[in-house]
Amino acid sequence: MGCTSSIPKVYGVGRKKKMAIPQIVVFFPCTRTPVSIDLKRVLRGLIPRDLADRLAALRNQIILLATDTEGSAYIELQRTLSEYLSVVLGLTRTEYGLEELVEFKWRNLEDGRQETRLANSWFEVLLVIHMMAILTLSEVNSLMTLKDQPVSSEWIISVDVKKMAVESLLKAAGYLEFCIRRVLIHLPQDIKKKLPKDLQEDVLEALVIQSLGQGTEIQLGLAVESQKATLSVKRRLACEQMSYFNQAYFCLSGCSSINDQYGKKHMSFIKWKYLEAKAAAYYYHGLILDKGNEPSCHISAVCCFLAAEQLLSDSKKACLSFCLAPPITRAPPPWGAMKHLHQKIPQIAFRKSQMYGYLLDKEMALQTLPDLPDFQLSLRADEYELPQMDPTWDSKWENQSQTLKQHLTCFEDEMEN
Repeated sequence: MGCTSSIPKVYGVGRKKKMAIPQIVVFFPCTRTPVSIDLKRVLRGLIPRDLADRLAALRNQIILLATDTEGSAYIELQRTLSEYLSVVLGLTRTEYGLEELVEFKWRNLEDGRQETRLANSWFEVLLVIHMMAILTLSEVNSLMTLKDQPVSSEWIISVDVKKMAVESLLKAAGYLEFCIRRVLIHLPQDIKKKLPKDLQEDVLEALVIQSLGQGTEIQLGLAVESQKATLSVKRRLACEQMSYFNQAYFCLSGCSSINDQYGKKHMSFIKWKYLEAKAAAYYYHGLILDKGNEPSCHISAVCCFLAAEQLLSDSKKACLSFCLAPPITRAPPPWGAMKHLHQKIPQIAFRKSQMYGYLLDKEMALQTLPDLPDFQLSLRADEYELPQMDPTWDSKWENQSQTLKQHLTCFEDEMEN
């Protein structure tokens, strides 16, 4: 999530080079990486040696790549995770009886001492796909931040990069949605209770919806920059963005994680983005109402502009609260739609309230804030499918030298010695 104690461990997923306050455009949890375990010894005699060697080699490669901060590490790490997933899926097959044999260990990069260990192969699958999602969100954040430009420089991101960011956000949402719908259901209740708070279903659901909301936020920015986009399109996108973040807030509000450091930080981010979206929605709603000919239309429009101005002010306070909530982070300069609205909302609110001030004084009863229209949400998470299981699992093995009972007995003897 960009904590000062793990930079650039989270952004770039690697070793700490120097202390810096990270800039957050896309919020995501701290990355977890596998902890080394002796897979070959645990699986000895139960599966072919080359298959056990491959499992161990791929898992160790993930650990090594997770410490690489070079730009190529992201692509290579995602490829290795997908390859490892195709092999480790075999451990989840009930006919092999290996689902609860291996105790898998993962650690949080924010705090290397915070380790999670569970003897369940579906837990390993969950953590691998979750890591793929967090890496994707991390990459979007990297795409949307300006590392080499001065803080005072104009914040410009190309249209192609923004479109790529939207696609990646939908992909990340697809990974997370798959974790919820297709992986968590395989975990026994006692295992679910031992999962870290940021892997609980409601938190994952909030992160899915938040990713869709941030994709809509980028789309709104593209619409504002386009001469072809109508006010109706901009209002719709702003209202959709607001709905996404409202749903994400609802998902998080019932979680126990909101009381810990990560949960509070996550909640403050969603509140900030919700207020920004609501300010934009009322601004564009006001512009549309102001096109009417009746005095009531102008009064309603002014109410929208004044509400947008107050919401914009509240969003700036919420942004500051998010940045100061531990771990300390930086917000980017206003970008996308907000780069435009930070100037336009105060200007229009002042000008229109001056222009129609006489109507406001005359028609006090009409000074009510109109409701925003409801729209069906447009963005959907990409559909993720597991890779094909490694064909080695389906091939006919030679009779292994040990039964599972013999293997466990041998393993216990080794532990005693």
